[in-house]
Amino acid sequence: MYARQTGKTFTTTLEIVDRCYEAALLGRRERWVILSRGERQAKEAMDEGIKLHSKAYKMAIDAAEYDWKSEDGFSYKALEVTLPGGSRITALPANPDTARGFSANAFLDEFAFHRDSKAIWGALFPVVSKGWDLRVTSTPNGKGNKFYELMTAKDQTWSRHQTDIYQAVADGLPRNVDELREGMADADLWTQEYELQWLDEASAWLSYDLISAVEDPSAGKPSGYQGGICFVGRDIGRRNDLHVIWVWEQIGDVLWERERIEQKRATFAAMDEAFDDVMRRYRVGRACIDQTGMGEKVVEDAQRRYGSRVEGVLFTGPSKLVLATAGKERFEARTVRISEGDPALRADLHKLRKIASATGAPRFVAERDDDHADRTWAAFLGIHAASDPAEYDYQTGSDLDAGDDDETSGGRALW
Repeated sequence: MYARQTGKTFTTTLEIVDRCYEAALLGRRERWVILSRGERQAKEAMDEGIKLHSKAYKMAIDAAEYDWKSEDGFSYKALEVTLPGGSRITALPANPDTARGFSANAFLDEFAFHRDSKAIWGALFPVVSKGWDLRVTSTPNGKGNKFYELMTAKDQTWSRHQTDIYQAVADGLPRNVDELREGMADADLWTQEYELQWLDEASAWLSYDLISAVEDPSAGKPSGYQGGICFVGRDIGRRNDLHVIWVWEQIGDVLWERERIEQKRATFAAMDEAFDDVMRRYRVGRACIDQTGMGEKVVEDAQRRYGSRVEGVLFTGPSKLVLATAGKERFEARTVRISEGDPALRADLHKLRKIASATGAPRFVAERDDDHADRTWAAFLGIHAASDPAEYDYQTGSDLDAGDDDETSGGRALW
């Protein structure tokens, strides 16, 4: 278990190349398979690890790329290197099919972030138990995955090791711990990803496991827009909070994050200009905007410009529960795709917690730092926009009672 960016993949791929180098000297062959979180990570393990070390040893290699097909007919991009003496190393995205498909020494890279980590383990372990070696490395990612079980089990089967950021720096890693902590700007994320503490996921509405399962390297890029129908969520914030516009594109039954605009302390004119730009560039079928407090006029102005495509959502306890439930269902069903490797987004999504109030009704809270889950609520508003409009009875701002700006005032919401 390593802290972030302290050499998990680099050092383990070095061991693999060392083994292959030794095998060549002894006249035998090594066989390894690297199972990474996705195709991009598999390529990085090969390019920034295996090939780099082989070049340092001046070992001539043959590199190949091909489509590897499972027994069920699914195809995966495989990267393979053949070294002197005939040793071979293959890198693939991890899933139960690829884990089951090889008899070889195995390296599970960033295992806590693998989708279906328990199913992958169930497919892989019978293979390696025949006498092959297994290396498993990762940074912690909550408690709902197989890596947590392996690291915390009280058995003598495995040789367990860990290096937090302090140990890595003491051993010579050139990092400024104070700058890293300040840049992370999230106490929970720092504790988990650099100090290697297991976060209690019980109260988190979206666990890190759920979040990482829907991350995709192709999401979050406007250039990936395919011209389909889009749904927009807009969370209003100005002084202390972020103003966030989230654009989802519907591709089949999956909502893909296409763009996320974040502004802080922007003028209302600048916020409206950003929203107008989104409405021009995408085919927006429906946009849902936070109508609470200062959002009242924002919704009214947007409706004047875009008519019934814009709907306001008054944030109350019941309405937040509906939004959060629909959002979580999408994450659990994996019918959303979000930007990969975005620490601020991951922290924002994870900080939302459901707690019981004195009345027994659930409330959603988020620890305040520079924001309080503004990205999350924008995402949930966009997911709500993608639902069936006929399910809801929309009310304009003029229909709301005076004083309804306060979510605790008992004002009428949209449901």
